[in-house]
Amino acid sequence: MTDILLFVLFAATLFGIARHHKFALQIALTGLAVVVVVRLGLTDFKLGEHLAHEMPILLNLGGLLLGFSLLADYFERSHLPEKLTVILPPGRLGAFLLLVLVAVLSAVLDNIAAALIGGAAAITLFKRKVHIGYLAAIVAASNAGGAGSVIGDTTTTMIWIQGASPWWLVEAAIGAVVALLFFGTIASGQQHRLQPLVREAHAPPPVDLGNLGVVLMIIVGAVLANVLLDHNPAAGVWGAILVGGLLRRPNWKVVGPAAVGASFLLALVLSASMMPVEKLPPANEWTTLALGFVSAFFDNIPLTKLALDQNSYDWGMLAYAVGYGGSMLWFGSSAGVAISGFFPEAKSVKNWLVSGWHVAVGYVLGFFAILLVCGWHAHPLERKGAQGHGHAQGPGTAVEAPLTPEAPMAPGGSK
Repeated sequence: MTDILLFVLFAATLFGIARHHKFALQIALTGLAVVVVVRLGLTDFKLGEHLAHEMPILLNLGGLLLGFSLLADYFERSHLPEKLTVILPPGRLGAFLLLVLVAVLSAVLDNIAAALIGGAAAITLFKRKVHIGYLAAIVAASNAGGAGSVIGDTTTTMIWIQGASPWWLVEAAIGAVVALLFFGTIASGQQHRLQPLVREAHAPPPVDLGNLGVVLMIIVGAVLANVLLDHNPAAGVWGAILVGGLLRRPNWKVVGPAAVGASFLLALVLSASMMPVEKLPPANEWTTLALGFVSAFFDNIPLTKLALDQNSYDWGMLAYAVGYGGSMLWFGSSAGVAISGFFPEAKSVKNWLVSGWHVAVGYVLGFFAILLVCGWHAHPLERKGAQGHGHAQGPGTAVEAPLTPEAPMAPGGSK
């Protein structure tokens, strides 16, 4: 009965956010407080131990959201977006190619960074008049693009360091391409009708190599820290910001709005981590398809952890589902929450679903494209060692203890 009550409270929190998006942070914090009270009062729940487990992940996610808000500002001040008006063709083709660029960037960057770079570019290219359907497409492009790369998304990195071959994840790119062709075509048409991408009448200002250099430093710092510091890219991001500040001063004013979005997402993620989810249905292609829809409102890191416990998934198909699925709601992924910091009008579930309907349809089309081309092939992960708690020590290293369906991990994490 308590389990049902907790899920009802979480669902009520999500409904409140969807219905009153202007008070999303207050509703998320209230929902978190109520969930904590219920868990402490009605279950044998050790809050201190849970927070100790979740805090590194929450701090990492919060650090990324704040750090990448500064990255997006550096990118905008570099005048490279104005340069794109010369490079990209005018009209809807240029809008489509910007989405392609976001997807490609996400394959080598964190999807949050790719989405924010795309949003910063859209502000300049479309004179700050960006269609909500196109914003949803930017988020979808960033999430889909990272699904086939072991460094493109938190979930794919998790799967990689647990022992999956990077080649198993490449099939996710098939779904990403099919989905992008569909939602990108629709969204670029929406954007073109609202505000076309037009070339500037005058030559754009020269690219500020100093600001652009800081952008590259932050990107490199994130990638290196993600690989070398046990999946902790935020440390590299902030290290690069501090060093880059000697070259170009950060615009700290952008951190305030980003902190509101980060607090909202962290409250939602922490609430989700307290849900009594201990196992998933049997692993197959239909369970995987459903997980993509679940990922739109339930954090994808605990879903990925539970899938790793079962150890019987097609990892490329799973990476596509849980990575892309969060794009279907504005708060379904950290990239969506980050984008909404630039575009407050995006904080509407109704508008996101109505204007961004093509994102959900693209998800289904991409999923079945993977299924038709590659089929379902479960890849059990081999792990070495017999001691510890199953935490990976870094890319390419052995996990200390096998994760089995009989020993589920507690949910929690970040998108």
